[in-house]
Amino acid sequence: MSALLNLLPHRLSQRLTALYFTVSSFSLQRRPQTTQTTAMASMTVTKIPALKDNFMYLLVCNATRQAAVVDPVEPDRVLEVAREQGCQLNQLLTTHHHWDHAGGNEALCARYRENPAWGELSVYGGDDDRIGGLTHRVRQDDTFTVGRLRVRCLSTPCHTTSHICYYVQGAEDGDGPGAVFTGDTLFLAGCGRFFEGTPQQMYDALIGQLSSLPDETRVYCGHEYAVQNLRFGATVEPDNADTRALLEQAQQADLEGRRALVPSTIGQEKRINVFMRVHQPTVQAFVDRTTPLDTMQALRAAKDKF
Repeated sequence: MSALLNLLPHRLSQRLTALYFTVSSFSLQRRPQTTQTTAMASMTVTKIPALKDNFMYLLVCNATRQAAVVDPVEPDRVLEVAREQGCQLNQLLTTHHHWDHAGGNEALCARYRENPAWGELSVYGGDDDRIGGLTHRVRQDDTFTVGRLRVRCLSTPCHTTSHICYYVQGAEDGDGPGAVFTGDTLFLAGCGRFFEGTPQQMYDALIGQLSSLPDETRVYCGHEYAVQNLRFGATVEPDNADTRALLEQAQQADLEGRRALVPSTIGQEKRINVFMRVHQPTVQAFVDRTTPLDTMQALRAAKDKF
């Protein structure tokens, strides 16, 4: 399906994707989907489930109550949570152009135009005309602020050509661990498909960029794929005790419980995520490769068939 959509004009592929997610998510939209809030020294992050298995995130600066939303595919739900938290939401961070992440951009922008008292909505994303509502096109190492929080843009092309991850830190060194919003580049125990890029690009994203962040950095990914990813990881590394323990936890949980496994941390991903462990002999042996880059390519091919 993904290969077919890539051949279609963008607007048509977005409409077809929207129809697919609307139909597949119908039953889930009729039942409660609980939010989960993580309070840190300088920021508060609220994870908001959306569609079938997506996550939207509300990022709030504790000092100023200014806020940003990441990938608001369901704008009304985002506005509801923002009102509940009493924050000032004026920034939108888009990880990539796929409808289940950027499909709510234009609708949210329209709501702000209809309500001028809310102020302007700034929309950040990669340099890509396929992202609706863009006001700020960002590239590698571009920075901006959400209240007193510092946001650094990490260019991570592969899943899409313009994919951006957002690394957020407090203004002071003592503000505790940062957070990174990884969209469809890095998942808990997995990574995104190589739709528009190469194994080298995913290697650079996971090993060159994300692995270099502090181990305590919290990882907020775009989807809940825990069980499938951990099952694959346990197949690749059956003797990895960390993977086995987390898989057991995920298998015993219902959907809401599995969602609670996010956020992960960079340190945890280095221990359990085979795509971040392509230098390990055990991972290389599974795909019968001897270099990290060849292992990345073969591993993704194996996961696609898993």
